[in-house]
Amino acid sequence: MKIHLKSNIQLGVVPTHLRFVGTLVPDADGKFPRDAAGAILVVAGMRELCAISPVKFTCVQVSFFPGADPAEIDEVVAGLKALDLEVDFILMVGGVNPMNPADEDAVVAQLVPTLKAAIAHGARTVSSTSIEEWMSTDARRDGAAFEAAIAQNVKVHLRAYEEAGLADSCVESWHIEYLRPGEFKTFTSLERGWAFVSAANRALGRKFFKQLVDAAHCGDSGVSMADNAALIARIAAAGELGIFHASAKTTRGCLSTDDGWIGALLTAMAQTGELRQVFVELFDHEDPALEPLRALEPGHGIDTRDGRSYNEVVADGLAETARRLNNLAARGILKG
Repeated sequence: MKIHLKSNIQLGVVPTHLRFVGTLVPDADGKFPRDAAGAILVVAGMRELCAISPVKFTCVQVSFFPGADPAEIDEVVAGLKALDLEVDFILMVGGVNPMNPADEDAVVAQLVPTLKAAIAHGARTVSSTSIEEWMSTDARRDGAAFEAAIAQNVKVHLRAYEEAGLADSCVESWHIEYLRPGEFKTFTSLERGWAFVSAANRALGRKFFKQLVDAAHCGDSGVSMADNAALIARIAAAGELGIFHASAKTTRGCLSTDDGWIGALLTAMAQTGELRQVFVELFDHEDPALEPLRALEPGHGIDTRDGRSYNEVVADGLAETARRLNNLAARGILKG
């Protein structure tokens, strides 16, 4: 049965379920993995998902890594746009610490080419976790050290903003995502992520940076559902609320494993009147790139497919999320 969206919210997918290693990460020459027919795997995977999804989704957030061949990026974007999908960029940064002044040039050097590619392809939004190094062994920064981390991040991101030419570009907003404790040490909650976003906007003089809300990271942050919902309302009132990721806490698998976080926080986002985009996001529980995360949280390694392929699990997640959006519209919380 086909589901038709009844609100003005854009529904999309973050195709991390197709795996980083073997699909999203380019090789040493910047080339993306392809199938036997020569199609780039992320495009082929999304083509299948579009065919089986019971609801038409209209956007996709693709992770782009430093060093990807520009011609390959062109092919990925063209292939996804041919599926009638708006393509948003997720800027990936690795091997450098954005909070460390010594790494400033290296961080900017990774961000700017992908930002320029986003502009070249007409992206309206970009997103990133570029405020901290993933799985760093650094200690948590609090007090003055936390303020220094924010200040350095503001410097880095405003440099990238200027050097990429974002001011007069098609990019309307940059959405910042924090991660769960362990993946990050310092920016590990909605409030701490927002501290950077608000500081960056004050320095820039416009509300360009937005706070991405990921239900999984909220659920794993140690902050209650009610406190996260209250903070969402405050962020929205400040004009700094961004994209919502419908993703299950701990397992990052089937949305049925999230213990209510997606529904509660999606409603909180909708109640603000500032919700624009919702992305379903799952991860492959055997992705080699995520072995450190499985070691950190064994729940991330649980197979939640229940006999389905990962595209089928995502299709079910799209259906569930579409029903939630439709019922938020039926209750008058979202505009029809």
